Amino acid sequence: MKKNGVFDWIIERRQMVEEQIRARGVQDPRVLRAMLEVPRHRFVEEDLVSYAYEDRPLPIGADQTISQPYIVAFMIEALELGPSDRVLEIGTGSGYAAAVLSRIAAQVYSIEVIKSLADRAGQVITELGYANIHLRTGDGTRGWPEEAPFDGILVSAGAPVIPESLVSQLNPGGKLVIPVGNRIDQSLMRLTRTLDGNLIEEDLALVRFVPLIGEEGW
Repeated sequence: MKKNGVFDWIIERRQMVEEQIRARGVQDPRVLRAMLEVPRHRFVEEDLVSYAYEDRPLPIGADQTISQPYIVAFMIEALELGPSDRVLEIGTGSGYAAAVLSRIAAQVYSIEVIKSLADRAGQVITELGYANIHLRTGDGTRGWPEEAPFDGILVSAGAPVIPESLVSQLNPGGKLVIPVGNRIDQSLMRLTRTLDGNLIEEDLALVRFVPLIGEEGW
């Protein structure tokens, strides 16, 4: 929405949250508040900012995309994070999901395999002052062992199988949310490590993500 020729980003975000996210079932107030707070238009290409709050993914370069707002909110809500939790994100991409996570969890560790994307995400995150986000460039399928274990792990790319390295870095009571399937269609899976160490798998939705590249991915 434009006001005097300038986009009113607050109104755009409010409409995004109410019409695309809350109306489709996301109810966690902390997730909704984070989606309302984080300026998604800062994480998209300059020539696409007018589409930043529309209900669709957008290209960010290097054959990658920023996921549609609803999917970001849905996946983050599925982690059921608390304010003192530490979360690992695989596939930083634009940095948008990491920014949303940083408004919910205590510390966010995010890994991106494509250096140009990691560099740009880091620049935007620094400009916005999200000091509890820690970025690394590398193979996200191996996780971040020296900072493990994590209370939540979010994978923003489709994997052929659930990487064992990520499972091993999950805290008791923690949740791993990851798209699993082929290079085009995946099932969004939630893996929960119970307090006694068992693993519970749930199929949450049918999704489409770019392939997860790495030793335990494609």
